Amino acid sequence: MSRADLAAVDTAAARPNPLWSLGLLRSELVTTFRRWRTLALLGVLAAVPVLVGIAVRIETRGDGQVGRGGGEGPAFVAQVTNNGLFLVFTALAATLPFFLPMAVGVVAGDAIAGEADAGTLRYLLVAPAGRTRLLLGKYATTMAFCLVATLVVAASALAVGALLFPLGDLTTISGTRISFADGLGRALLIALVVAASLAGVAALGLFVSTLTNSGIAAMATTVGLLITVQILDQIPQLHALQPYFFSHYWLSFADLMRDPVYWDDLVKNLELQALYTAVFGSAAWARFTTRDITA
Repeated sequence: MSRADLAAVDTAAARPNPLWSLGLLRSELVTTFRRWRTLALLGVLAAVPVLVGIAVRIETRGDGQVGRGGGEGPAFVAQVTNNGLFLVFTALAATLPFFLPMAVGVVAGDAIAGEADAGTLRYLLVAPAGRTRLLLGKYATTMAFCLVATLVVAASALAVGALLFPLGDLTTISGTRISFADGLGRALLIALVVAASLAGVAALGLFVSTLTNSGIAAMATTVGLLITVQILDQIPQLHALQPYFFSHYWLSFADLMRDPVYWDDLVKNLELQALYTAVFGSAAWARFTTRDITA
């Protein structure tokens, strides 16, 4: 169902129903993932593991250990040369602090403001879903992008890791050995956790998007807030506030590579994302449902 089809629905004859909502969601997904900007963002994310893998390969000494600087950088980087699967964990750790949330901020910030900027928001609201369903559709689409973007990074890293490094049984952070199949399952679980960790950024971006008619302004504001929070999370004097920043527990996904898994920070991260989603999702709904739509 295209946007033209949605706009052509007669509000007097049609009533909101689950099938229409699915059509709206499908339309939003198709529109979002067909944009050149979205494809470019996914391309950049896919390129990060390639660059990381090549850099580690170049820095690998003849004894299979990472050379100068190997003790620094994202988590798991020292283990990549022994098992290419660790490139998945390294790539996610490298992209999560900035690249992934920036991409999500661009998509979320453009969700409502971009439609207003293009003059299509009023036509979308002609369809019988109402503002609440449209907002939910936008958020669901943004979360779908979170999942796809994370899986793109993981898949690219797995392919590069298999090409440049050996695969097989791997050693967890706790020092125990697990099978490659178990490691692959944990890699998929980590990717899902990383995608869920972006829920707070998605809700924040959607709220910002309801405040302006400029897509560029909404995207820039969301990314700016993201950078600001990341900086504040590194200032020691703010340690009392940092556990409440949406980015504070992002890297807790590394605990899934412990045996047994350490769940405390993982649960705190998911609870924090749920809190941000509830707060900024409610703020976005309150703003959007009372907003005077002129574009």
